[in-house]
Amino acid sequence: MPTKAALSHIPGPPTPPIVGHTLTIARDSYGTQQDYIQRYGPVYKTNMLGVWRVNLCGPDALEMVLMDRERIFSSEGGWDALKRIYPGGLLLQDFDHHRRNRRIMTAAFRASAIRDYRLRMTEAMDSLLAAWPIGTPFCFYTAIKDLTLRMGGAVFMGLPLDGDLAKDVNRAIRDEIRASLAVIRHPLPFTPMWRGVRGRDFLRRTFRALIPERRANGGEDFFSQMCLARDENGQSWSEDEILDQFNLLIMAAHDTTATTLSVMIAALGEHPEWQAKLAHEVASLGKGELDEDALSKMTQTNNVFREALRLVPPVPFIPRLATRDFHWNGYDIPAGTSLALNPGVTMLSPELYTNPTKFDPNRFGPERVEDRSHKFAWTPFGGGAHKCIGMHFSTLQVKLFMATLLRKNRIHLPGRAPVWQRMPIPKPKGGLPIILERV
Repeated sequence: MPTKAALSHIPGPPTPPIVGHTLTIARDSYGTQQDYIQRYGPVYKTNMLGVWRVNLCGPDALEMVLMDRERIFSSEGGWDALKRIYPGGLLLQDFDHHRRNRRIMTAAFRASAIRDYRLRMTEAMDSLLAAWPIGTPFCFYTAIKDLTLRMGGAVFMGLPLDGDLAKDVNRAIRDEIRASLAVIRHPLPFTPMWRGVRGRDFLRRTFRALIPERRANGGEDFFSQMCLARDENGQSWSEDEILDQFNLLIMAAHDTTATTLSVMIAALGEHPEWQAKLAHEVASLGKGELDEDALSKMTQTNNVFREALRLVPPVPFIPRLATRDFHWNGYDIPAGTSLALNPGVTMLSPELYTNPTKFDPNRFGPERVEDRSHKFAWTPFGGGAHKCIGMHFSTLQVKLFMATLLRKNRIHLPGRAPVWQRMPIPKPKGGLPIILERV
């Protein structure tokens, strides 16, 4: 890994002793990054948690690194902090190895499987939303994290919503997520990392015990589909590969969806005119099944979804590791350099979007299409070989939730719109209290 001296030609802010820029960026990650771009340009260095990183900013940098036409940039090396909890997941693989596993994973996301997942989600969502309080404030962020996690047990594993095994699995997933964000990266007793490693080991034992039955009898849940998945050449996964891939998948699906739905709910509470538009759109679908045809007609909801992802993307920064020397925007950057891409900051650029901090879903309408100002102007799902494989599933899940909720309820904010904590995983400070009222 290059030293500060090896990166001396890269501009950057003065470096505080010991902690570097960690606290400054943690306090106001977007504001700090925007300030650094103005002062030092689209290429600058920072020190986070003792690691020197070169930040490459803007849509051109996103295109160059994410498309990675010369196979220079390692996702595995960039996401090194996740290896302890999620070794072997698709996100932590590169090049031919990644391509092979992505092809197998694609089989679990085929159209017929997505239809089965939708049916499972519809049943689980109706049951879970019916238990939410009406007419009294509750913390939406906590509720939606619980809902997506419990629903995941049904959709991803085919488990009963409130069975004992589902509860144990959900507890282990929560422990893994906390560990992945922990500052202490070694499993010292009773630390989040220690609990996360124990949670991971429990999940691996649990998943491994299910594989023979799922391979023999199949099933309509994600896990069963992954046990049976084969690419176009008939290749499938070993048991260990299934465990690695599934463990990362359920974490990613749970946390990113909870964040995005929180942004959407806060926006609808703050902008009642948009809540009325979405409620009207849902009402126009009638009272029938929320099937693929019905969900495809939710264009206004889709624009709100896209705007929420632009304003508060669940993954605001994307790390990579340079495997070879390369030259970019006037700078020579040596092999071994940790890199940071900033899609969250890029999607707030006035060069790409009109009034970029304003909630304005119409920017995605056919008259404006501001997201097409550059191929990488809108990148909440990443891009290139590592573009989120669950993008369409996530869109379906969000539309299904909003339609189910707005068929019977309206959203009110008892206080001000939330302030967002951007790192390490975006979440509303204060938990986003809301009140639901029946209609």
